[in-house]
Amino acid sequence: MKNGLLPTLLIGAFATLAGCSTPTQITLNDGREFQAVDAPHYDRAAGFYEFKQLDGKVIKVNKDQVRTITDL
Repeated sequence: MKNGLLPTLLIGAFATLAGCSTPTQITLNDGREFQAVDAPHYDRAAGFYEFKQLDGKVIKVNKDQVRTITDL
């Protein structure tokens, strides 16, 4: 019984973690597009969106440059 329970719990845990992130596409006013691992974080005080691209690079973009943010 123990041998079947552990893999089932691990699969459930990974499925739950995978469901937490939502890949996002950020389109700028000049037409450039970025794909992010998750929804961008908006820093209200600074006026910038910050997000991590699929390759791991962290990008900051001024709010006024963003046209759309959509889930993929």
